Amino acid sequence: MPASSRPPLTSSDTPARRVLVFDSGIGGLGIQRCLRSALPSGTRIDYLADTALFPYGEQPDAPLIDRIVTLIDDAVRGLRPEIVVIACNTASTLALDALRARIPVPFVGCVPPIRWAARLSRTRTLGLLATRATVRRPYVTMLRETYAPDCALIAHGAPGLAGLAEQAFRGLPVDQAAIADEVAPLFRQDGGNAIDVVGIGCTHYTFVLDQIRAASPPGVTWLDPAGAVARQAALCLASLPETPQPDVRRDEAYFTALPADGDRLIGALDVFGYAAIRQFDDVHPPAVSARG
Repeated sequence: MPASSRPPLTSSDTPARRVLVFDSGIGGLGIQRCLRSALPSGTRIDYLADTALFPYGEQPDAPLIDRIVTLIDDAVRGLRPEIVVIACNTASTLALDALRARIPVPFVGCVPPIRWAARLSRTRTLGLLATRATVRRPYVTMLRETYAPDCALIAHGAPGLAGLAEQAFRGLPVDQAAIADEVAPLFRQDGGNAIDVVGIGCTHYTFVLDQIRAASPPGVTWLDPAGAVARQAALCLASLPETPQPDVRRDEAYFTALPADGDRLIGALDVFGYAAIRQFDDVHPPAVSARG
């Protein structure tokens, strides 16, 4: 799918700052939307989705870490962002250390909001709704032990919820019963009836959060960390010296696999500031693409 042609930017409207947002699919666009409000006007926000391997939830750890690091390394070389936002809980809990060790730009991750949930909970029983990959990570246990040691944490890895969110994002109908089937096991676990605060641990869930709330018991507070991640990214970017660079491209959305329903998806992406979808290879400078 070729990208649409666009006039080059003039020197007067060259973006002052550059940010790259990464996710396995469209989930990170919830954070991107918050970034638009949190960052200075004119900031260029490129988006990279590893759609060729979506969903990340069932992928083995070692090859997934290697893939994430390679993709981000190539994207940083090609797009030259000042910071990278890993808008994916699985990628953040799995690969942030490896990314920071290899790639010399600041990273802002997205992790389950356990600390925030602990501040709000009265029953001291927290819930986490995430992918199965995020739920099983030792990182989640570390978050509870560090930030909520006096709380019980009940987690559920919803196998199909991210896919339902992808449908909703595209404007396709999503059966409320299907959402309920994904959410109900969280509260059916031992002690689940005491949950009063639930953090979402997958950025995709932003796009079905109202339906998730409708499928949960009354009185439960749901926490979406997208705004907090955007604010942290804004602070990180503001701490860096400004290094404006001439640029002939506007914000771009890159996918590692072009979708079959590209026209429908482009319509949904338009409100986020992206008028086209590019194949990820389009960002590679010659030195990177020839590296093998």
